[in-house]
Amino acid sequence: MSTSESVVAEPAPRVALPSVASVVAQLEREVIGVRRDLHRHPELSYEEYRTTDRIMEALAEHGLSPVRLQDTGAYVDVGEGPLVLALRADIDALPVEEETSLPYVSVNDGVAHACGHDMHTAVMVGTALTLARILRGATSDRALRAVADRAHGRVRIIFQPAEERLPGGSLSVIRQGVLEGVPRILAAHCDPHFDVGTIGTRIGAITSAADTLRITLTGRGGHTSRPHLTEDMVFALSQIAVNVPAVLSRRIDVRSAVSVVWGQIAAGSAPNAIDNTGYLAGTMRCLDAGVWEEAGTLLDEVVTQVAAPYGVDVRMDHIRGVPPVVNTEAETALIETAARRELGARAIQLTPQSMGGEDFAWMTQEVPGSMLRLGTRTPGGTTYDLHRGDYAPDERAIGVGMRVFAAAALEALTSGGV
Repeated sequence: MSTSESVVAEPAPRVALPSVASVVAQLEREVIGVRRDLHRHPELSYEEYRTTDRIMEALAEHGLSPVRLQDTGAYVDVGEGPLVLALRADIDALPVEEETSLPYVSVNDGVAHACGHDMHTAVMVGTALTLARILRGATSDRALRAVADRAHGRVRIIFQPAEERLPGGSLSVIRQGVLEGVPRILAAHCDPHFDVGTIGTRIGAITSAADTLRITLTGRGGHTSRPHLTEDMVFALSQIAVNVPAVLSRRIDVRSAVSVVWGQIAAGSAPNAIDNTGYLAGTMRCLDAGVWEEAGTLLDEVVTQVAAPYGVDVRMDHIRGVPPVVNTEAETALIETAARRELGARAIQLTPQSMGGEDFAWMTQEVPGSMLRLGTRTPGGTTYDLHRGDYAPDERAIGVGMRVFAAAALEALTSGGV
């Protein structure tokens, strides 16, 4: 070999990280207690004052220094150095009456954690405590103490308000600069269709864009025996309800899964009278962010054209909601690497796309990210649904989530991630 030649050294093999299960087991009971307290005292969007106080208290008790956001919500950094990862939980509840018989049932009438945000919050509180203990070397596990010496950087854990109020509290978090310097972000959502001990992942769109549509028609009313002397409100509404979704399906790429579904329709108060006003409301959903923008522009045109033959005046309020959450490949790989180590490969399932909206999408438009589905069904037990008063997740999912997110964070802190 000549002296001018060089040899490229083989990269050093990555050292497998140890499981965080032992630390999670020490903290799990305490974290479940935090979850039960939050569940008992649910608060609606932008009203999460007690919730924020409780989160900050739970973190401060373990020597962390959480930062309160404007009014409600908080974040906390764990570790030292540049930010390598952010984790996000949503903290608000729903205007739903709880229908469980749990000993920690909601004490706030008409308000309940029927979407599992108390679970999300507990997972991220527990993840922060787990990481803090490991990074301080405050564990009897020698392998985990060695990880602290290899770790470099900070993990930011965000407790976001108002996910349930479109366009979502994540926009407020972004405006406050909480994502500045964050290179990647992860989140979770409870899934009562997956057993506890499993997670669901997916590359690409995992949730849908979601907009609200409100259409008001006005025109001459009259007697149903002389519809030709009126602008027939009920007939015009019915044509819009049926034909607008049909026209959109021929004007937009069907692969984007644009869906317009009406939830309200109203006109008139008597069987023989045509009213002079009518109302129609629903949602538009879409799995493609680019097509979401296109459909929003096209919708006004289509509604006007469908209504035109009936002579009615049309006012449409198109209330933009959220774009789809699009999971990036590298961040999904980070989750799956952590889950394989902590739970085993069989615990990872492909989750179907959801047509529900989720304001984590605004964050993933800012930085690469991925959302996993956290299984909350007791194996062999009841399959509950979200946004119902009887939703009762298996609390063992909290420890599962803590393990996956703490392991993912350590992966990022020790190797820059996957």
